[in-house]
Amino acid sequence: MYTQSEPSLPKNGEKTSPISVILVSSGSRGNKLLFRYPFQRVPESTASQTTKLRSPYALNTVGDVTEDQDGDSRFSDVILATILATKSDMCGKKFELKIDNVRFVGHPTLLQHGHTIQANADPSVISCMHNLSRRIAIALQHEERRCQYLTREAKLMLAMQDEVTTMTETDGGPQSPFRQILPKCKLARDLQEVYDSLCTTGVVRLHINSWLEVSFCLPHKIHRVGGNHIPPEALERSMKAIRPYHALLLLDSEKVLLSQLPLDCSPALVRVIKTSSAVKNLQQLAQDADLALLQVFQLAAHLVYWGKAIIIYPLCENNVYMLSPHANICLYSPLATQFGQQFPGHDLASMLAKFSLPVSLSEFRNPLDPPVQEAHLIQMVIWMLQHRLLIQLHTYVCLLVPPSEEEQQRAPDEEPPLAARVGGRSLSTPSALSFGSPTSSDDMTLTSPSMDNSSAELVPGGDSPLNKRMTETLLASLTEHERQVILNIPAAQSPEDLRMFARLLHYFRGRHHLEEIMYNENMRRSQLKTLFDKFRSVLVVTNHEDPIISLFQSPMD
Repeated sequence: MYTQSEPSLPKNGEKTSPISVILVSSGSRGNKLLFRYPFQRVPESTASQTTKLRSPYALNTVGDVTEDQDGDSRFSDVILATILATKSDMCGKKFELKIDNVRFVGHPTLLQHGHTIQANADPSVISCMHNLSRRIAIALQHEERRCQYLTREAKLMLAMQDEVTTMTETDGGPQSPFRQILPKCKLARDLQEVYDSLCTTGVVRLHINSWLEVSFCLPHKIHRVGGNHIPPEALERSMKAIRPYHALLLLDSEKVLLSQLPLDCSPALVRVIKTSSAVKNLQQLAQDADLALLQVFQLAAHLVYWGKAIIIYPLCENNVYMLSPHANICLYSPLATQFGQQFPGHDLASMLAKFSLPVSLSEFRNPLDPPVQEAHLIQMVIWMLQHRLLIQLHTYVCLLVPPSEEEQQRAPDEEPPLAARVGGRSLSTPSALSFGSPTSSDDMTLTSPSMDNSSAELVPGGDSPLNKRMTETLLASLTEHERQVILNIPAAQSPEDLRMFARLLHYFRGRHHLEEIMYNENMRRSQLKTLFDKFRSVLVVTNHEDPIISLFQSPMD
């Protein structure tokens, strides 16, 4: 493929679209360029050649000198056939060739079908292009063995090239053989579809010889929020950090998604799509679909990768949402029109205005309203989440013990006060609180990273010696000053409250939100909020997005 983005595309997308798609064969007639798309435009009359024409693929023109960014004029059909027709020992391997600012990527088999992209394209884009080339090559190889499909199409292409060459000699005007091939050759139209799909949606779905399906998606094109693309590596990190308490939000209706599935798709995938709900977490989804949780995780990641779903926290009345800072709030935007058609009697601007400040869904509830009205509200919130108009805020807690008198008297140029700590980590000032990353190695598991401590059941029976020792062990990570400050809090005089505080201490690093603590520790929201209030003198409570799912709600910086 000869690929280059259009100048009008955003910067992040310029190096993800192909410049061209090229099909080359090597046989008894030598190396032949069978087809390329887009094909080079040629002047319709010799008179037009007196003026130097600008390449349709050039990006810049300075004065009368045209800058040919993709090098289209430098690669004739003969040159392309020569450099892309590899030796037999290269078959079945990745082919990559860089010439100046153009990179050829392909997978030689019985044919050489390849893509060319900009030489400085992202390595992940190069890998995806090779993957697509390999899939098409394997499908063509299969059809060649079954019914000599490739041989038949290649003969048709060569015959059309000879015919156009003869017409050019008699008529005297240059013509592109590929323009004549396109309407008469199914393989040529398939390659055209590949190119157009990569440049627009990023999703390729075609049937080679109207028989073998080839499906492919370019994640760089699919995953975009607020005009910015989501890097594949960031998407992968987020998918690895999914928890059982997260939910799968489908971006299309069940009917639409099922119609897009291939005939031989996994029945488990169909069950996940039919069972999925925005108010149901992945663990519940696995139970309802009668599937293993790990399999549900894999199918959810598959749907997310193809841009058919995103990960959210299940909708409940305690969820706090606010307007995304990147939301399109134009009164007459296409989204506003679509919202009005979807929900007659409601306008998008008025609905978004209700979320201008953080608000929980419980604040919209009215005991006198019929249940259908609450269901209607849920559907509108789901719609706004699907279109990245809302972001969800979660509650995080940090341990911040006031410094001792000695540390307060410390000179500014001395070491930072050890009392300014978050979960045992020193900070220079309270304003330097760092909420960390939930995708660090100790948080990649599906359970709490410190479950050995948190899951240790305290022996019933009040203030027993064993309970005291366990509490002391959990508080051992703190400094002496921190322990004394915590023990002097009135709530710490209650053995039960102190044990619960010590049990949850490893969560007070600003890296685990309230809903995650509730899930891991099987605790109620009211229990946690009561504990936070009792120890509020040493706990800092803040609200922000969950970094795991914020990837699907806000554009990358």
